Amino acid sequence: MTIARIMDRMLAFSGGNLHDIHHFMKVWTYARTIGQLEGLDEETLLILEAAAIVHDIGCPLCREKYGHCNAREQEMEGMPLAQSLLASSGLTDAQIQRVVTLVGRHHTLEGIDGPDCQILIEADYLVNAGESGYDRESMRRFAQQHFQTSAGRALMASVYSV
Repeated sequence: MTIARIMDRMLAFSGGNLHDIHHFMKVWTYARTIGQLEGLDEETLLILEAAAIVHDIGCPLCREKYGHCNAREQEMEGMPLAQSLLASSGLTDAQIQRVVTLVGRHHTLEGIDGPDCQILIEADYLVNAGESGYDRESMRRFAQQHFQTSAGRALMASVYSV
């Protein structure tokens, strides 16, 4: 029920912005798939799924405040918004803090501190690559350098033929 509650809140928060909704739904799907294939324990998978749903929660504010949505600003602005949205979501305080941490680092490739963080980065990249039309060579290089999970690599290969 917790993921459904978070999804419902994020859909409402998105205010009908189809791009934002489609983006987080795709990232959530990839993250859940990779997490399951990699054998994450139930709690880590729950945290990963929650983070995938809210990872770009800072984007609407960034677009309004800065006129764009760059990685660093969306991580920074997203953390307190995620904290607020997740209150009374059914997650424990420790789980909420981990999700907020992941929101604050989902574009940060240094210091990845757990499989949930790694998988969120991979899932977001899989979606961003398609949405932004990255060329195959850039995708291949990024995956080679930054994808650490077998499932993420397999998805990159099967979805983008790299």
